[in-house]
Amino acid sequence: MQPYLENTYLQPAGHHKGTDIYRLEGGNFSNRYFIISNQGTRHLLASPEVIGYDSYLAMCGATGDMLGWLRQQNAIGDEADIMTILRGGLNYPLEECCYRNGIRINNMDFVSCERVIRNNQITGLDIRYTKLRAPKDITLMIGDIIASGETLARCIRYIIAEFKRLGGSIRRMVFFTIGGTRAIELFEELTPEFRFHWPEFEGITCIFYEGIFSAYQDKGVTGISWPQIDFFWKDGVISPEFRRYVLSDDDALFEKCIIYDGGARRYEIPDHFHEVTEYWEEIKKVADNFTFKDFLDEKLGYPTPVGFDDWLRLNHYQKLDGKQMNELYIFEREFASRCEDLSIRQIADRRLSEFRAALKSYSK
Repeated sequence: MQPYLENTYLQPAGHHKGTDIYRLEGGNFSNRYFIISNQGTRHLLASPEVIGYDSYLAMCGATGDMLGWLRQQNAIGDEADIMTILRGGLNYPLEECCYRNGIRINNMDFVSCERVIRNNQITGLDIRYTKLRAPKDITLMIGDIIASGETLARCIRYIIAEFKRLGGSIRRMVFFTIGGTRAIELFEELTPEFRFHWPEFEGITCIFYEGIFSAYQDKGVTGISWPQIDFFWKDGVISPEFRRYVLSDDDALFEKCIIYDGGARRYEIPDHFHEVTEYWEEIKKVADNFTFKDFLDEKLGYPTPVGFDDWLRLNHYQKLDGKQMNELYIFEREFASRCEDLSIRQIADRRLSEFRAALKSYSK
């Protein structure tokens, strides 16, 4: 478990329209961290077949519901500035959802910071384009994927420096993310930097869709995962709704990544198609190099089997409804039991067939 997640737990914070809202509690945090779960984002993160504009639409319900809930809680006001980190940040429907919730957007700014990847490793970052205005006392709203956090750290420090240079100031930041555990560590590091320049800075509200995921630190049991890029459950905090949704499907748990490449999935669909099919083709090639149980344990995030109390602690569910969690625990045990008879090659063949059919349907 990540040190900054020790002793933390999910606390139900509310339900707004179609979205369940949890707050991460128990940590000595400077900021507020939420997990939201909605039918659209569950489907998006469990199904790489959701591509193009559909991937944008899938995020609208959860984003709009959370913004409406934050307004009800007086956690945000009636105006904000949006900063978009190109490319992945364009997937987040912040402007549309603000409009639908009566939040006026004063400025739309942009910064391009792209990863340089060689041999499946991030080797650098490249800022190529910026458009930034710096008003005073603003609510800054951002949506982006956070894996290693290097892109975000560079962009946020650039934004702080530019606001300081231009005489602007930031009152609070609201951040929506399909993101990993590094996000919490990074935001806790950045908050003192905000307050050094602007003592009145109120903090960061970070909203994770469906869970606080982990990025692989190595190539995993298959030997083909991308370190610091691919998301999975281990050492993370997953909403119980998403957990049940994924385990209701025979194959969703075994995908390469929770989101794959968000930019490619929306704007470069042939590249996304290639990445998904390449993964399942490689899985077939290396299937004899690992046991299915090791693969299952890696994807679930713990060695199976595990007792109920330990399962609650590992998943940060200690404060959630005991009856519902026991039902989910049994459901997960039954899923693991069914996996004893599964063949990884059969799963790979099935997923390749399904995904190719989905892409043909999309291209018509």
